[in-house]
Amino acid sequence: MARLNPTEERAVAHAAQSPMLARTRAWSAVNSGTANLAGLATVADMLAEALSALPGKVTLVAPAAAERVTPDGAVRAIDHGRHLHLAVRPDAPRRLLLTGHMDTVYPADHPFQTLVDRPDGTINGPGVADMKGGLAVMIAALEGIEAVGCPIGYDVVINSDEETGSFSSAALIEAAARGKLAALTYEPALPDGTLAGARGGTGNFSIVVRGRAAHAGRNPEEGRNAVVAAAAIALRLDAAKSPRLSVNPARIDGGGPNNVVPDLAVLRVNFRPKDADEIARARQAIDEAVAAVTTAHDVAVEVHGSFNRPPKPIDAQAARLFDLVRRTGADLDLSIAWRDTGGVCDGNNIAAVGTPVIDTMGVRGGGIHSPEEFLIVDSLAERAALSAVTILRLAEEGL
Repeated sequence: MARLNPTEERAVAHAAQSPMLARTRAWSAVNSGTANLAGLATVADMLAEALSALPGKVTLVAPAAAERVTPDGAVRAIDHGRHLHLAVRPDAPRRLLLTGHMDTVYPADHPFQTLVDRPDGTINGPGVADMKGGLAVMIAALEGIEAVGCPIGYDVVINSDEETGSFSSAALIEAAARGKLAALTYEPALPDGTLAGARGGTGNFSIVVRGRAAHAGRNPEEGRNAVVAAAAIALRLDAAKSPRLSVNPARIDGGGPNNVVPDLAVLRVNFRPKDADEIARARQAIDEAVAAVTTAHDVAVEVHGSFNRPPKPIDAQAARLFDLVRRTGADLDLSIAWRDTGGVCDGNNIAAVGTPVIDTMGVRGGGIHSPEEFLIVDSLAERAALSAVTILRLAEEGL
């Protein structure tokens, strides 16, 4: 670390003293699947306690309204946990946004609930990489910059619903992102430290098809088969896919006894557009498929959903932020590379309001969203140092 100045060296040393591993263990020991409101409340309290050592007031923000389409075609409200928001030095001329999420993909009844120390220097456990280890890194970095009197202002937002699309927190994140110099999000990096660069977007849709029931043997011609109509829409949408638009008709809910023409089906479809033009093309494909199938099958169709994660390109500002992190990594003897990915996260929404973001500043790890999830323990101090020095240089140099 010979290329760090004395202030940076002190910040790195202070960040390294943060109880990152102990915090990661404690937070990961509490199940906080997105629907586990009690577990999320417990983790939120633990995070609030850790954040309380920083300047500013930690606020618990009520989730915005969100809804889902149930298998019976009804639209029902979804309950979410509260989100954490901390604002520090709101009047500073340069301000950053740091974000993370407290929820995991593992529900309260999932068998993957325990932590295992492995002899290779990794910990296997639910949420250790995605992203309770990342939250520990973020807080340690902020403790480091506060210890040396960094003047930069920042907001911290930790939401409770990232894993299901951030529907109840997107407005909070986007408002916090506006006007910021840059943003850092603490999704895990790849095991070798590679960061996510450009990301595609995503859209999830539930298409409700209502037909007419009839006896399958006595008068089938009087029925209107909703399952067949939903399948026809799925085939039409699948035909719209291209190298820049992934279309995945994932599930059809509906049907019943073999002797009844089904009068209800719900088609679930995921789209992954690479750019805004592909979003427009996907919307057109949905409209055309619904219009054609409504006429051909004499059914009623309702479309619910949205493109909730816009594509995230690497523009000039984002490229400058990546270059700053790359140079900072080099001064810490870390080789920082990045590559485009098809995954999505809150970084997509941050970039959409014009704020440059690096969204994989968390720990090195892998196996996320599976019982093989792991955290490389040595990466805790390493990534805290990377964030602390990056923040100090943003305060000094800007972009």
